[in-house]
Amino acid sequence: MLTPDVVTALTRLAAEVEPPGLLPAREQMALSLGWHIVLACFGVAFPAMIFVMHLRGIRHSDPVALGLAKRWAKVSAVLFAIGAVSGTVLSFEMGLLWPGLMGTYGDVLGLPFAFEGLAFFLEAIFLGIYLYGWGRMPAKRHVLMVLPMAVTGIIGAYCVLAVNAWMNVPTGFRIVDGQVTDVEPWKVLFNQHAFLQFAHMWVGAYMLTGFTVAGVYAVGMLRGRRDAHHRLGFLVPFVFASIAAVTQPFVGHVLGFGLDERQPAKLAAFELAETTESPSPLRLGGVLVDGEVKWSIDIPRLGSLIAMNSPDKPVPGLDTIPEEDHPPVNMTHLAFQTMVGIGTLLAAAVVLFWFQRRRGRDLLEKRWFLRFAAAAGPLAVVALEAGWIATEVGRQPWIVYDVMRTTDAVGDYTASLWWLLGISTVVYTAMTVGAVVVLRSMARRWRAGDADLPSPYAPEVSS
Repeated sequence: MLTPDVVTALTRLAAEVEPPGLLPAREQMALSLGWHIVLACFGVAFPAMIFVMHLRGIRHSDPVALGLAKRWAKVSAVLFAIGAVSGTVLSFEMGLLWPGLMGTYGDVLGLPFAFEGLAFFLEAIFLGIYLYGWGRMPAKRHVLMVLPMAVTGIIGAYCVLAVNAWMNVPTGFRIVDGQVTDVEPWKVLFNQHAFLQFAHMWVGAYMLTGFTVAGVYAVGMLRGRRDAHHRLGFLVPFVFASIAAVTQPFVGHVLGFGLDERQPAKLAAFELAETTESPSPLRLGGVLVDGEVKWSIDIPRLGSLIAMNSPDKPVPGLDTIPEEDHPPVNMTHLAFQTMVGIGTLLAAAVVLFWFQRRRGRDLLEKRWFLRFAAAAGPLAVVALEAGWIATEVGRQPWIVYDVMRTTDAVGDYTASLWWLLGISTVVYTAMTVGAVVVLRSMARRWRAGDADLPSPYAPEVSS
């Protein structure tokens, strides 16, 4: 007789037996998404920085600003080219690795992916017009070609984030007799969670891009290149990064509103809440070992205040959630705290920089600050990757929250996926090395006085 206890035990056993293709599929998706997301950030944020720099050059007749805008455009073209490869790979992987998801919900997700593809092609068109329009178009018309690049980059990113938001808060369909019906694609595209999740990612893109570009010029200043070119090249992206860094904690906090109702297991993992405590402490660090929290620093009441916006409302503990629905707690918790910790550090650093600048003290003259600025870009990358790990791993074991488990979405194959992962690792490594070689070659030629390279990736012509 199937008593409730027996049913629970069988459900738990089924959840523990993972399909053999699940691990390689997860590793492949993590590699592809983790690599591509960095390039996607440049596609979202870099056009705005190029536009500001180019506009400054026109308005102030500033050859330094115009030169920087021209160089940045060529760097953007290189990044766009390799990003197109990784983005195409991701689109194929959605169907190859997760046929259960796309086979069942393809009609639901079709519209956002279609708009993302259209935005990508339009971005490529206007990037080409802008890149090869130097000296061929009136200056005021030419600079306007950056705006469609910026807009289409934002639209493409929003469409992808809308799909991910839908996976966290599914809407726009009904399931009748096991079949997906009554699909409302516009409701999926503009679901209630998409705007806030996109805002969090959008601000993060400006942090990553701004700190990374500024860090390039910080390294140059550390090497003694303290001319107007390097100072302006540092300040413009650093302004974007500064605004994003001080804004991001507020956006992230608003995004977390209602997480205890939407995904209580994810919130419990974020906060490392083994049991429900009132009020809940804020746990810094720590891991869950055999159901017990160890090595954490607990700050009383602050967990309730930050997570629940209340001095005493408890954070729902993992003890209130069936064990088979628990995410990988330690990975989720540490990724979340890594994101928050680095974000807080970067926000504090930019506040210090502008406060000191207002008092007449230029931290660009301090080597310790330049070293920190050079490291800020990699730190922003780590924070962004950690944020995605927290979001995606924290949703497990669901690929579509409370609707489809990840084990039901993965394809029924194993050996081929391990080969695919190995090949992808080699390809991504080669593309990374190639991009670094090309960009360093361009930088060397620019420093040597070659102001007008024939194209972003043309080889140097021997005389």
